[in-house]
Order: sequence, then structure tokens, then C-alpha cells
Amino acid sequence: MTQNFQLNGRVVPLSAPSDLAVAKRVAAQFQRRITENDWRPYRSQQEAVEAWSKLGGIRVAVMKALDLL
Repeated sequence: MTQNFQLNGRVVPLSAPSDLAVAKRVAAQFQRRITENDWRPYRSQQEAVEAWSKLGGIRVAVMKALDLL
């Protein structure tokens, strides 16, 4: 069963029902970091996004929905 998660007017594709909780948690974390401009332990937003992009998966889909990528 494939689900989707709406975020920032965009669809984040999910491959398992448990991915919904992960996507919501990741989205909340990124939204907090954006609001607070807190990218620790990285020196900048760009450095953080580059590092997290390498992890792939839901994290990348959420970053795209939040216009970080």
C-alpha cells in the first residue's frame, strides 16, 4: 500500500504505513531548524542540506517539499 503525505503543498511519497510517522517527525525537525536558523552541528544550512542529502529516502523528499533542495 502506497501512501502520500502532503507537506507545503507538495506530495511526499511513502512506501510503508510507518513512513508517515517518520515523514512527520523529519518535517517537524526541519521546520524547527528553518524557523530557528539552527543547523548544528553543521556550520551552515547549505552544509547541513548537503550532508543530509546523502542519506536519501524520506529525508530528501521532505527537504524537496520544504524547498531546501
